[in-house]
Amino acid sequence: MLKTKMAADERRYTPIPMKLLLILLAGLVAAHAQPKPSFEVATIKPSAPMDAAKMMAAMQAGGKIPIGASITANRAEYYYLDLKTLLTYAYGVKPFQITGPDWLSSTRFDIMAKLPEGSTKADAAKMLQSLLEDRFKLVTHRTSEEHPVLAIIIGKGGAKLKPSAEKPVPIDEEAPLKPGEMKLDGPDGPMRGKVDMTTMSSVIDMGLKGKMAYKINAATKTLHIDFSMTTMTGFADMTTQLLTQIGGGIGGRRIVDMTGIEGNYDASLEVSLAELMALAKAAGVELPGAPQAAPASVGEASDPNGAATLAEALQTMGLKLESRKAMVDQFVVDHIEKTPTEN
Repeated sequence: MLKTKMAADERRYTPIPMKLLLILLAGLVAAHAQPKPSFEVATIKPSAPMDAAKMMAAMQAGGKIPIGASITANRAEYYYLDLKTLLTYAYGVKPFQITGPDWLSSTRFDIMAKLPEGSTKADAAKMLQSLLEDRFKLVTHRTSEEHPVLAIIIGKGGAKLKPSAEKPVPIDEEAPLKPGEMKLDGPDGPMRGKVDMTTMSSVIDMGLKGKMAYKINAATKTLHIDFSMTTMTGFADMTTQLLTQIGGGIGGRRIVDMTGIEGNYDASLEVSLAELMALAKAAGVELPGAPQAAPASVGEASDPNGAATLAEALQTMGLKLESRKAMVDQFVVDHIEKTPTEN
C-alpha cells in the first residue's frame, strides 16, 4: 500500500522538464528587460513668455488653449508646464507630494511628442516618464512621511451640507465641444471648462469628481466658488487644486477630508481674494497688489475688506479647518537636470 501511494505521489508531482524551465526563465528575464514605453519622437523647448491677451482670447474662443496638456492616441502635447507639473502627469502624483529642488516650479517647457502606432491615450504617462528620465536624467524614489496638513473636520454644531439631486458622470471625450468650451487633460483625467472674462467666471467639469464654478467679485474682492455633485474627498482635492492654481499654493500643505461623511453634496464658498493673494506671495508668486505679509496659516488672518477667510467660509457649512499631521505618500526627486539633452 505504501509503495502504491508513493508511486501516485510521484506521478502527481512530476518535475518540470529542464528545457521547459529554461524557456520560462528566459521569458521572465526578457519581460523584465523590456524598456518602458517611449514616444516615437519628441521635441522639448523652453516656453515663450505667456501672452496674456492671446491666452484670454484662446480661453474665450474655446477648443484648445496654449497651456496644459492635450493627449490623444497619436500625439501628446504639453504646453507652458513646469517640471513639477509634468511629474504629476507622468507619475500620477499631486504637487504637494513632490519633494525636490525649488526650481522645479520655475522653468516652463513645451513638449510635442508622437506616440507609436497602436498606442492608446493611457500609454502617454509611461512614455512621459521615459522622456523625463532620459532627457532630464530624472532619478526618483517613493516614501511615506508624516507632514502637516489642513484637515476638514465637522464643527461643533454638525455639518450643514446639501445632498446633490444628481450624480456625477464621466467626461464623454467624443462629445463635441459647446461654443466657448475648452477641453483639458488634467493629471487626474479629462476635464471640460468654460471661461467668461466679461463676468470673470469659469466652470470646470471634472467628471466623476463633480463640477466646480468660480467667479471673482471685484466690488467685494472675493472669490465665489460653487461645488456640485462632489464627495467630501473630492471637495478637499478640488479646494487644494483651486488654491494651488489661483492662490499660488497653500504653504505646501494639502487639504484633506477627515469628516468621514459619505455621499455627494452641493456647496458654496465666498473666500477673500486678499487671503489668496497673500498665500500666492508666500509661495513665491508675485501678484500686483498682493499684501506685503502673508497669513501665518490658512484662515488665521482677517481680511481688511471684511471678506471671509477659507476657514470662516467653511464654518457656514458646519465644517472646520484644523492644522494636523498625517502620513502623506512622497515622491522624492533625487536628481534632475535643469536643461534637457538636445532634441
